[in-house]
Amino acid sequence: MMSSNSSHMQTFPLVFHASPDQTIAWRDGAPVAVREFLADVHALADALPEGGHVFNVCTDRYRFTVSLCATLVAGKTSLLPSTHTPEMVRALASFAPDAFCLHDSDDCAIDLPRFRYPQRAATRASGEATVPHIDGARVVAYVFTSGSTGVPVPHRKTWGFLVKNVRAAADRLGLLGNARATLIGTVPPQHMYGFESTVLLALIGGLAFSNRQPFYPVDIRAELDAVPEPRVLVSSPIHLRALFANDEALPRASLVLSATAPLSEKLALDAEARLAAPLMEIYGSTETGQIATRRTAHGAAWELFPDIALTPHADDSGEQTMWASGGHVEVPVPMGDALELIDGTHFLLHGRKADLINIAGKRTSLAYLNHQLNAVPGVVDGVFYMPDETDADSEPVRRLMALVVAPGLAAADVQRALRERIDAAFMPRPLLFVDSLPRNATGKLPRDVLTQLIERERERRAALTFTVPPDHPALAGHFPGHPIVPGVVLLDHALDAIGSALGKNVDARRIESAKFLSPAQPGETLDIAYETAASGAIRFTIRAGERTVASGALAAPAPSSTTTATDTHAS
Repeated sequence: MMSSNSSHMQTFPLVFHASPDQTIAWRDGAPVAVREFLADVHALADALPEGGHVFNVCTDRYRFTVSLCATLVAGKTSLLPSTHTPEMVRALASFAPDAFCLHDSDDCAIDLPRFRYPQRAATRASGEATVPHIDGARVVAYVFTSGSTGVPVPHRKTWGFLVKNVRAAADRLGLLGNARATLIGTVPPQHMYGFESTVLLALIGGLAFSNRQPFYPVDIRAELDAVPEPRVLVSSPIHLRALFANDEALPRASLVLSATAPLSEKLALDAEARLAAPLMEIYGSTETGQIATRRTAHGAAWELFPDIALTPHADDSGEQTMWASGGHVEVPVPMGDALELIDGTHFLLHGRKADLINIAGKRTSLAYLNHQLNAVPGVVDGVFYMPDETDADSEPVRRLMALVVAPGLAAADVQRALRERIDAAFMPRPLLFVDSLPRNATGKLPRDVLTQLIERERERRAALTFTVPPDHPALAGHFPGHPIVPGVVLLDHALDAIGSALGKNVDARRIESAKFLSPAQPGETLDIAYETAASGAIRFTIRAGERTVASGALAAPAPSSTTTATDTHAS
């Protein structure tokens, strides 16, 4: 298992499998033995170019893992940033000027010296399969977090730290020594959770992993079918929600792991029922690694790994922070989450400290609000957003906003459901309907990407706001002394704005109904909200503030048209 070359240096094997003939991976449904894997590792280690730091962007999990191990065997260090944006690549180049990019795609455009993963190792070893031993103090990788200022912060991970952390996790999950289990990951190997739970868990836990990263439900089903039982599905809430969106039968798993965002009890119960397996959520951070788990279907409390402790410390302002220490955590680490200790080994998670919001003296967290929004029947995906102080210069009060993907619902339906679930102080103003949310590969929504989406939606909404000026020719003679905007002018503006927002002309559509509910004054700001039914028919409402001025419906396009619209838009 582990040996010591001297009294000072503890070493650990590169792989913890019991035999060189054991299966370590499944490549497109075919098994790969430990001895073949090690031959690929040594062949690649010999072929790597100069340069001490390797930015490993291989998308195939087998090639990523061979590259990770070859990098280690060749005495180099891996760089694992959370994103691959040009800005992040520039930050990596300044952190490690000798870095090169190791990739496996035809169109890698990363602006670093590039080395392509060889299509096939030249020779296949059939003889002796020696397992390299790695010094526990060796830095395997630098994992980067975005940092509070947006500048990437490197966190060094030694082989000893990773071995101790992953052995503790495997033990907690009942996977230690379960040599037959195969890990299937819907999350990429470059992100900390995917790195720990699909790559390191196989190497250090003595398990097998599948090379593919299924994303869509049909691919996840196929991948579960492609490898033998017992199967461990390593996933995230966003992938699990999509997987259970229909009632199609799923191959069973022996265990389901979830991380990256808190899971609702309902989704955990669904997962256990649909996959006939216990679901375990994993809690940790880039700095600490994995430190706790919970079986979400059985309760909200998290259980710490043995030897890990959480200790409260108050800062100068009296704000309390939990510090994690012990076990594999080499130095005490302040946690960025609001945690509540139940006893020495159990705690509750109340969301990111940065997510806690205070409106009109009432406190809640964005995580709690997101949970309530996503629990509304008919909501496919949704997120709350609190603008930065600087975003709110134009408004005296910062207002919570929400974006929602809910093709079959109207804004009023979502608002009605939210009023039953959350305090009125936290109702989103506005609630924006979008076609999809720009989640990354682990299902997270980077704030900068969300901010850009909101800006685009605000611009679109601006096109759906209009004012009829007092000198408009249609007002002449329309009740002298008490002018009101004629209904035909309101309809004309509504058709024009909806057509612009949809990028198509709707003037020729038949107006099925139109109701004028209260008079619109000249100069009044009027908002148009609309939604498109599956048939292509459009319902719209014109409002002045909270007051409804008019509503109506446009018939679906004539059958000769090929246009269909199934998404809901509202403003």
